[in-house]
Formats: sequence, C-alpha cells, structure tokens
Amino acid sequence: MAQTPSTAEITPVRLPTSRENPFDPPPELAELRADGPVCRLAYPDGHVGWLVTGYEAARFVLADSRFSSRMELKRSPVERAGAGAIMGRPALPGNFIAMDPPDHTRYRRPLIGRFTKRRMAELRPAIEQIVEQRLVALAAAGAPADLVDVFARPIPALVIGKFLGVPDEDCDILLDTTATVVSLTATAEDVGAALRQVHEYFVELLRRKQAEPSDDLMSDLAAAGGLTDQEIVGMGMLLLGGGQETTANMLGLGTLTLLQHPRHLKAMRDDPDAVERTVEELLRYLTVVQYSPTRTPVADVEVEGQLIRAGEVVTLSLPAANRDPARFTRPEVFDPDKSVTDHLAFGHGLHHCIGAPLARLEMQIAYPALLNRFPDLRMAVPVEEIQRREDVNVYGVHSLPVSW
Repeated sequence: MAQTPSTAEITPVRLPTSRENPFDPPPELAELRADGPVCRLAYPDGHVGWLVTGYEAARFVLADSRFSSRMELKRSPVERAGAGAIMGRPALPGNFIAMDPPDHTRYRRPLIGRFTKRRMAELRPAIEQIVEQRLVALAAAGAPADLVDVFARPIPALVIGKFLGVPDEDCDILLDTTATVVSLTATAEDVGAALRQVHEYFVELLRRKQAEPSDDLMSDLAAAGGLTDQEIVGMGMLLLGGGQETTANMLGLGTLTLLQHPRHLKAMRDDPDAVERTVEELLRYLTVVQYSPTRTPVADVEVEGQLIRAGEVVTLSLPAANRDPARFTRPEVFDPDKSVTDHLAFGHGLHHCIGAPLARLEMQIAYPALLNRFPDLRMAVPVEEIQRREDVNVYGVHSLPVSW
C-alpha cells in the first residue's frame, strides 16, 4: 500500500495566472492536474497550502463539512492589494457565503424561495424588458460599440437591482463600487472605502423600504422579521456583488466565444432548444470565477491521497476542474452538443450559488435577443487586441468592440 507523502517532500507551486488566449485557463493548470489533482500551493503571504485542479477532488472539498468557508480563515492565492480589507477577519453580518452552518443556514434559508422556477418565471418579463432597453441603447450607440459597456454590464446590474429594490438610476454608482471590491489591484483603502459606500447605500435603502415597502427582496426581508438591519444590509450587499460580476462577464466573454463559433451562434439565435445547453457549455468552458473559492479544513482530511492538515488553506481552481478530461470528453473544445449539466461553474454543496437560476435565466434571454436583433454581429477589432480581465477575480473582457 502506497504511503501518503509528507508535506515536506512536496515542492509548492505558485498559482498560474497567465493565459495564452482569452478562452482557456493558464496552460500550467492542465500540467499540474496531469501530475495529480491536488498539489502544494505557495500563497503570496508565505502560507503553504494546497491547490485542487481535479473535478472529483473539487467536488469532494466543496461538499465536505470539514472544510470551512469562514472569511477569517481565508487567504488570497494571488497578489491582491486590498485583501486585508476583506480576508483575515470575520465576515460582515449577512455575508453567508463566507460562513459555515448554522450561520450560513440561517441567512440562506429566507432566500431559497426567491429562486424557485416559479419565481424565475415571474421575473422573465422584467428581464426581457431590461434586455430590450439595452438592445435599443446598443443600436442608438451605433457601430462600432462596446458591448460590455452598453449591454453586458448594465443588464445584470439592472436585474439584481430590480430584484433587491435598487432604483435604476442608482445602479451605475453601485457598478463602480463593486468593481473596486473585486479588483486585485485596488488598495485596501480603496476597497474599504467602496465597501463603506455600498454599506451606507444599503442602510439608507433599507430605511426607505421599511417606511414604504414595495415588491422586492429588501422589503420582504424587512417585513419578515428575524433578522437585524445590519444582517439584511449584509445580505443585500452580498447578492448585489454576486448577481452582478459573474453574469456581466459571462455575457461579454460568452458573446466573444459565440462569435468564434458560427455554427453554435446560429443555433443559439435560431433554435430555442439549443439555448439552455449552449448556456451550460459556456458556463463550463469559460468558468469565469478564476481565483476562488478557498476552503480551510478544521480537521486533518485526506484528499486524493494527500493529507491536508487543519488550517492549511485550499484553493480550488474551478476553471481547471471544469476542463478535467477524467470527467469531461474533450474538455478543451467548446461543444454545446455534449449537453453538460454537472459542471462546477456555480460551485457545489452547501455553497452552490443560490442565484444560479437567475444568472441562467438572464443568459438564456440575453444571448438570443442580442443575436436576433443583430444577426450580423461581428468583432470590430481582432481577438488578440481584446483586453482581458486577468486583474480581477472574476475573469472576462474589459471591453468588447462590436459592429453589425
């Protein structure tokens, strides 16, 4: 029987971050995964933890309750100037993504009913109206136009804003602040100031909803009782960030991907039956959450033959896991005909993204609407000139100039 190697015998690596093209993760991740799905990782602050690149290993860690999500136990696997404003301290009240049960359960439970299939069906007309407004704005901007600025970023901001009860005219302000929070280059002072600005905004928003309730989540949480004002504010802040960044970057980078695959673009435009499976393949293939999640075991755990000690931070590379050939056939190829549904783009286990149904619905509406309104949509610059978002935890493109 093979012995588990001691951690001293394993040379830690740095997390690869450089991409060769806009669509694939850093190639070194595949090389690391081929050597084994779990390896030692050297963190920028000097900590030596672990990197998970394999699909089954990632699912195991995400589902095992011995791996904690608590914010005070997290470390950034890449250089992040503002990490000190977020990590290494307990999460703000309501920020359940960075908590374990029972706190996580208490905050998440009141939200589950807001993301059912029935509630998503009720939201569809409002999302379709928002998408239509942005298509009108794109046409008015004239070609060439930046699809990210006019279409991809505003749609999820307006959708999650309507969901929470944020007026449309305030969404631009919140877009700027959330962009600062997720930036890897923003200083701790800038991140802290952005968080305070969003916090103050939601405190005032909650006061307005308590005085004049309307049909939105903030009003519902205020009326339901059982949560403090600070907890409701924290939940609103979490949902704002989670509902904005990932979907916005999927809309931009996903459109760029479809423009490189005319057959699948045509199917997305013309075949309603192809929409859902194409969105799922885009989620797997692109996996825009690139430098997280992290987990920290509270007890020693063996994963794929490696003994991970309590307190050793584990970073899961979801882009690598979703390209694992042990789980997916020809994972490096974008192929919606495969009909993949068990990817990890939204995570797994207790912390599986609660807003996944909303994100899916936005994409299922926005992509076909865009491609039908502009059937000859095309890139206005070569792909190699597109500026990639490698300086942000949520990957994508900073701009996408298009013509029609």
